Amino acid sequence: MGLFELIATVDAEEKTLTVFNPEAGVATALREHFADRNLAIEEATSDAGPRNYAVLSRDDQFLAALDVSDVLGDRKGVAPGFTRETYEVVLDELDETMFTSYDTERMIAASKEIEDRAWRGASGELHAGFQTCSRFASQADVYDHIARRGSLDVHVYAHPEGSGDFESPAGPTLHLSTATEIHDTWFVAYDGGGVEAAKCALLAEERMPGSFYGFWTYDPETVDELVDHLRTTYAIPEADGRAADRGPDD
Repeated sequence: MGLFELIATVDAEEKTLTVFNPEAGVATALREHFADRNLAIEEATSDAGPRNYAVLSRDDQFLAALDVSDVLGDRKGVAPGFTRETYEVVLDELDETMFTSYDTERMIAASKEIEDRAWRGASGELHAGFQTCSRFASQADVYDHIARRGSLDVHVYAHPEGSGDFESPAGPTLHLSTATEIHDTWFVAYDGGGVEAAKCALLAEERMPGSFYGFWTYDPETVDELVDHLRTTYAIPEADGRAADRGPDD
C-alpha cells in the first residue's frame, strides 16, 4: 500500500464523539477544538447520566467515555497540538488521528515529537520524508545529529529538486526519488527500536501549497505498514533518484 493509499485508508476510519446532555456552547467548543481532525461531533440527550459527558465511537463500536472537561478544561479555544497530555483519554483511542489543514510550522512541530521519541530510544529506525532536497536542507544538521545517536538508523527520502545546491549530511542515508508520493508527502516514522509502544508516525499530503492533510498514529500495525513500504520501495539509494528506488506511481 502506497503513501496516498495509506492516508485514504486512515481517512475512512472516521470516529464520532457524541456529547450527552451538553451545556450551551459545549458542542460548538468541541467542534472548534477538533476543527482540523477527522472526528465528527454529535449531540444527544439521555434521561439518566451526568451532563457534558461524551462517548467516542466508530460506527456502532464503543471506544471510550470521558468528561468533556477532560478535553476542554482551561484550554477552551486553544487548538490541539501533538501531545498526549492535552487530552490523553481521547488519544488513547485515537491511535490514528486525521488532521486536515496543518501548515509547515505545525508539521515541523509534530515531527519533533517523533524525532524526540527516536532520540530517547537511541535504537531502531527513523524514516523521514521532507518532499524535496531544498526543503530538507534546513533540517539536514538536525538529522545528522540524530543519526549519530546510539545505534539509531536514520533514513531520509527526498525528490532531487534542489539537490544541485545541497550537500547531503554523512549521518543519515539519503534516498533520492522522483516518485510523486515522495515529492507530495511529508512523513516521519519511528519503528520503536523493538518496543511496540514506542512506534509512531506522521504522514501527510500537501494538497495545497503550504497546507497538509494526513494523520499521525501510535498504532503499531499502521507504523509497520508505512515503514515496510519505505523499506521495500526505496531500498537502494540512487545518486540521481531515477533508478532502483523509483516509486510505484512513476
